[in-house]
Amino acid sequence: MYKLPDLPYQYNELAPYISEEQLKIHHQKHHQAYVIGANAVFEKLEKARKENSEIDMKAALKELSFHVSGYILHNLLWKNLAPAKEKMEPGGELKKKIEEDFSSFDRFKKELTQAATSVEGSGWAALVLDKESKRLLIMQIEKHNLNTYPSSKILLVLDVWEHAYYLDYKNDRAKFVESFWNIINWKEVERRLEE
Repeated sequence: MYKLPDLPYQYNELAPYISEEQLKIHHQKHHQAYVIGANAVFEKLEKARKENSEIDMKAALKELSFHVSGYILHNLLWKNLAPAKEKMEPGGELKKKIEEDFSSFDRFKKELTQAATSVEGSGWAALVLDKESKRLLIMQIEKHNLNTYPSSKILLVLDVWEHAYYLDYKNDRAKFVESFWNIINWKEVERRLEE
C-alpha cells in the first residue's frame, strides 16, 4: 500500500517562493489524494480477484495509472525542491550534460520554462534522460500520465497543476515557474543523473 512520504524540509522553508499554506495543502491534501486513490484501486482489484468477480479493467487501470503517476511525480517533486536559503546551481556532470545537450544552461532554462508554461490544462514539465540516445530531453506530461517518453528516466519535475501554485500566484503560472528556479535541489537532480 502507498503512504504519504514526509517532506525533506519544513513546510515554511520554501518561502517566499512557495508559502507554508500552499505547500501544506499541496502535500497533505493533493498528494494524499493520490495515495488514497491508488490504494482504493488496489483494494478494488484485490477484491475482484479474491471473489473472482468482474471488474471494468479499462477503467480500473486508467484510474490506477492516474493515481500512481500522481503519487510518483509528487515524490520526485518534493526531492527536487530545496529550502530557499540554500540557493543551489547545477554543477559537475549535470552542468556539463545540460551544456552539451542544450548548448547552454540559459537555453535549457528557457526550454523548460516554455514547456511548463505551455502545458495544456493541468500537468508537468520534466527534464529526462533518454536511455536510448543518452540525451537530456524536455517532456510535457499532461495530467499525470499522458505524453510521456516510456524509456526515459525523470531527473527534474515541475508541477504546473493549479493546486501547486494557486494560493500564492493565482492564475499566473509563468510567475510560479519563474520562482521555481530559486528552489531547485540541483544535487538531487545530479544524483539521479548519476544513478
